[in-house]
Amino acid sequence: MTEEPYRWLEAVENRREYVREQLKGGSPGFGAKLPDGILLLATGTGNSKVFELFDRHALAALGHPADIEKIRQAAIDAAHTEAFTRAPEDVSLRRLVSFGLSPQLKTNFEQIFSAPFLIELLLAELHNDPANDMLVRLHFDGSFEFVTTPFVVVGSHPESEKAAQTWLNEQLAGKTNHDEIIETMLQAWWVLRENKSFTAEIPSEDDRRQGWRDATKNRTLEIAFLDRKSPRQARFAWLNVEKLKSVS
Repeated sequence: MTEEPYRWLEAVENRREYVREQLKGGSPGFGAKLPDGILLLATGTGNSKVFELFDRHALAALGHPADIEKIRQAAIDAAHTEAFTRAPEDVSLRRLVSFGLSPQLKTNFEQIFSAPFLIELLLAELHNDPANDMLVRLHFDGSFEFVTTPFVVVGSHPESEKAAQTWLNEQLAGKTNHDEIIETMLQAWWVLRENKSFTAEIPSEDDRRQGWRDATKNRTLEIAFLDRKSPRQARFAWLNVEKLKSVS
């Protein structure tokens, strides 16, 4: 009997390794808090990685499509329930994550006789004041953190994700031009996809520019924007990015 807790801990750690192995090679997503709104970017097959959740909320994810859809639907249901019982303006990302999505993911992950969710998530919430905008990294085991940096990466490996995020925040410090930010994010996407380093050995800018364009020829660029200046109640809009694929 005394061995049971240790067996459970070992089983949980095995599940953690299994999920990370299954997510390896998944296409990372990106988020940016900007003066005029929040930008979310991913690459996939059709609209499969970036989604609108509610009026001021959106999601970017990587993982198994069925698991992404389950969590997306759970988030939408929770947001609409909150809007119905309170008011639409009371829908809070903090509550959605803390009392809805995180417990669901944690419970699923720790039930060792059921399949874990193969998923990593980035959730966004837009406010009237840019200082109050929120990005949350939610992990497959239910753990989460509120992101304090302007630019964030959702990836399959913690170390490479952190390296990419640090590089982006250095490269884009003080930048607000959407095209420049999207271009740099796509360069980071290519570096991660090719499993290259973000240190002094990083490929040249020309190689990065050509690299992401070649790598996305048969992929869909999913780039959405939560627009602070939009007169609509729903702030989510897709951006047309085909012009970015032409080499300048």
